[in-house]
Amino acid sequence: MAATAPLDDPRFGLARTARLPGPLRLDGGAFLAPVEIAYETYGTLAADGGNAILVCHALTGDQHLASTHPRTGKPGWWTRMVGPGRPIDPARDFVICANVLGSCMGSSGPASIDPTTGAPYAMRFPVITLRDMVRAQAMLVDHLGIGRLRAVVGGSMGGMQVLEWAATFPDRVASAVVIASAPRHSAQNIAFHEVGRQAIMADPSWRGGNYYEHDDPPAAGLAVARMAAHITYLSEAGLTEKFGRRLQKREAKSFGFDADFQVESYLRHQGISFVDRFDANSYLYITRAMDYFDLAEEHGGLLANAFKGTKTRFCVVSFDTDWLYPTSESRAIVHALNAAGAQVSFVELSSPFGHDSFLLESPALEAVIDGFLKAGQT
Repeated sequence: MAATAPLDDPRFGLARTARLPGPLRLDGGAFLAPVEIAYETYGTLAADGGNAILVCHALTGDQHLASTHPRTGKPGWWTRMVGPGRPIDPARDFVICANVLGSCMGSSGPASIDPTTGAPYAMRFPVITLRDMVRAQAMLVDHLGIGRLRAVVGGSMGGMQVLEWAATFPDRVASAVVIASAPRHSAQNIAFHEVGRQAIMADPSWRGGNYYEHDDPPAAGLAVARMAAHITYLSEAGLTEKFGRRLQKREAKSFGFDADFQVESYLRHQGISFVDRFDANSYLYITRAMDYFDLAEEHGGLLANAFKGTKTRFCVVSFDTDWLYPTSESRAIVHALNAAGAQVSFVELSSPFGHDSFLLESPALEAVIDGFLKAGQT
């Protein structure tokens, strides 16, 4: 068993960047080289490499899984699930979390320097897919000397990456945990993303994506995109309970308008705080990659084909108030896994928090993941 890595141990949240020579061939036909992947590790890799768990983050997440975020100063985004005594425990597991390809926290993306021009790629960065992100993660796993992952775990877009891992590298994934996710985007999902993209591109500061040298990013557009998306992460019941139609003091202002309702102020805060840690072009690229994702289409139009012959164990979890990726999407995944003869457990959990439930306090989710991962130990 790996040695314990407490919170004050340097092995807990060890931040690194791997510069991989590549080239990485992308689904769009382009080649990317070199490929930089920013990541954090927690715990110690066992001698046989058998205790490695890869955690995949969602759209606006990053590699700061359970360590203090360097830009916001806030705790990592999944400290409820990862840490001493948690379901994913660095005392037992070697945990990896990598910033996805196309993002803005150190991995290759639109803000990276194009070696052929010496300037940021901006919109010259090649189009990417979720499968490209997973291939880049596989390059990182190879770099770390890990042949087979004990588990791949993720929620939302992270869950899509888990599905892609299981389909693309089935022999490298012992267990897969897919939380609050879907095998492809609906027209409604794509529509919400397009509203956000148009908000960014309508901001005069976007400049066709060439805003890096001006030190004037399209903050207003990105903030509106975040506000629109954040609504989809919540539930109507949760918003009503938290805010209702309560008014607030008139002096609170943002973008030149009074925020009369508490819910308005909340959304504006979400938007403004987001622009301090995220890149607008990355938002364009990653949302588009999510919209392109269609696991069935990648496998002849039948979702079950993606898992044909798999030996991977699956755990699929949904939440009853999640209307972004409702339980029907999880059931579609489960039905495909059943058709492929895969080992799969499924549970719908009750929560008032909508899609974001997997990021918030959920003893039931912790119990499910803890039990599933422990059941897969050899």
